[in-house]
Amino acid sequence: QLQASGGGLVQAGGSLRLSCAASRRTFSTYAMGWFRQAPGKEREFVAAVSWSGISILYADSVRGRFTISRDNVKNTVYLQMNSLKPEDTAVYYCAVDLGSRQLSDHSAEYDFWGQGTQVTVSS
Repeated sequence: QLQASGGGLVQAGGSLRLSCAASRRTFSTYAMGWFRQAPGKEREFVAAVSWSGISILYADSVRGRFTISRDNVKNTVYLQMNSLKPEDTAVYYCAVDLGSRQLSDHSAEYDFWGQGTQVTVSS
């Protein structure tokens, strides 16, 4: 129901844009988030956006470099990643939060997850 794409191999300082397409139009009425998981590490929060796109939350590690946005007509959420660093290397997952009233940075609050897309940043 969530299809993430746009990952790849990029040099440090480069950019990538991830997309997460939702198959259900109703997902456009819920908050969406991006998380990532590096090898040997726990899944960590990256960014979240409210259904309207007005409220946004970022992890400190990506604030100022990443931008989350959404297009509810296309049922798609984006993650524009600039000034990428080797430590950004991870599998990136998108997810939808069906129940929270406020944006959440806790993975347990999210109900459906995409399959993940690999981002590799070389030094």
